[in-house]
Amino acid sequence: MKRSLLGRISLNTTALLLFAGFVFPVYWMFNTAFKPNRDIITEDPVWFPTDVTFEHFATAVNADNFWALVRNSLTVTLLAVGLSLVIALFASFAVARMRFKGRGGVVLIFMIAQMAPWEVMVIAIYMLVRDAEMLNSLLPLTLFYMVMVLPLTILTLRNYIAAVPKELEESAMVDGCSRTGAFIKVIFPLLAPGLMATSLFGFITAWNEFPLVLILNKDAEAQTLPLWLSQFQTAFGDDWGATMAAASLFAIPILVLFLFLQRKAVGGLTSGAVKG
Repeated sequence: MKRSLLGRISLNTTALLLFAGFVFPVYWMFNTAFKPNRDIITEDPVWFPTDVTFEHFATAVNADNFWALVRNSLTVTLLAVGLSLVIALFASFAVARMRFKGRGGVVLIFMIAQMAPWEVMVIAIYMLVRDAEMLNSLLPLTLFYMVMVLPLTILTLRNYIAAVPKELEESAMVDGCSRTGAFIKVIFPLLAPGLMATSLFGFITAWNEFPLVLILNKDAEAQTLPLWLSQFQTAFGDDWGATMAAASLFAIPILVLFLFLQRKAVGGLTSGAVKG
């Protein structure tokens, strides 16, 4: 019992230390965003500001092209995630249910694509987009972001589909459903955790992506928020309050989405990793 108690204490202590290490930078970012300048530049850190100001957020929101970049980021992110989910639903069903030559090789290709660093292909991607005369366009970003998140989406949904007993699908077909109808009525409702997990992963990946937009979109109005955030300090100098406010605004969509999807998303990733 003593060993068990000591083990639980050590695990809980480690978990608390890790939690504090991950959460503290986020807390300090939001804390600094609401502080007046005198509390930011003071030598003694102000852990809990008594005077709250929204001046830094006003500075960030009123920066050049801010709302245009918000629209760009939301457009490419939502379209990339939506397209990847639609394609992955059909591809994962084919890989999980249909028997065809080279099926194992297809799964292996998806795994390799998931592990491949996209940064090494930036030059090739730039040449393709340049030759197609589509620089400073949101369409190439949307397509390449979709391709980035597609392998994990397919692999995760494949494991969910493989875990559904074939008998359920066959029973629906015996009752008059087509194969497509059986997929929509029987399999699709069971994919909700996997869809949420992959949607969250895809949203974070596309929302945070930096190298491609840096290379492909040089026009200020055609960029996205990650690039704007990297240039924010250059534009506003040592205004740390405005910089932290800009970083907070950039992080809010991901934090909100994670709070809504955290339980099913985490369960979806772990279940998809062991099933099938």
